[in-house]
Amino acid sequence: MKFSVLTLFPEMFEALNASVLGRAAEKGIIEVDCVNIRDFSKDRHRHVDDYPYGAGGGMVMQPGPIYDAWRSVAGEDRPLVVYMSPQGRRFTQKLARDLSREEHIIILCGHYEGVDQRVLDEIVDMEVSVGDYVLTGGELPAMVMIDAVSRMVPGVLDSEETASQESHYGGLLEYPQYTRPPEFMGRSVPEVLLGGNHKDIQRWRREKALETTWRKRPDMLKTALLTEADKEFLKKL
Repeated sequence: MKFSVLTLFPEMFEALNASVLGRAAEKGIIEVDCVNIRDFSKDRHRHVDDYPYGAGGGMVMQPGPIYDAWRSVAGEDRPLVVYMSPQGRRFTQKLARDLSREEHIIILCGHYEGVDQRVLDEIVDMEVSVGDYVLTGGELPAMVMIDAVSRMVPGVLDSEETASQESHYGGLLEYPQYTRPPEFMGRSVPEVLLGGNHKDIQRWRREKALETTWRKRPDMLKTALLTEADKEFLKKL
């Protein structure tokens, strides 16, 4: 899967070369290609912003350099274009899973006070927000989205089971995790995890996931896929 990122700060995305995504890139499963919007400026000082019409504070990114940067990677196939924006639809695990089915995504990172609306209308297919707050630019949200989407791409994680058991994947938060030593500061690993009975372990993990979600994010239970056994367990909490 390929991500083409239109940005003013391509160096920020070097952080994606570490850990899981770095290994996936080495295997050729994931590709992150950063396109510097400034390279398409017609200004000898490489300016890509100007004062907004109608006055007001701040600067606005000009449409021309963004359009030319997009055209340099879009080709005839015109991949899906996502604009990272606080006005966009909320980024969720479901959206990450849906986006992971795309072969190529172009991500536009805005900056300053925003982007000229005309180029958004021309090239953008979807606006996405990672939260109800405003950041300096779209680079950090873009990295969040790339990370979450990439984890859904086959081959990126060690196994499909790893992704399917993480928080939010099935509409619930993840169960508690433990490792050695078996006792730490007077706290012991739950006995069920030491017994080797996989059926008991799976039941314990499911119940703990339900309990954790009920305690921390009860709103998620409204849309989670619950069995009758799950519903009966929740009635006891």
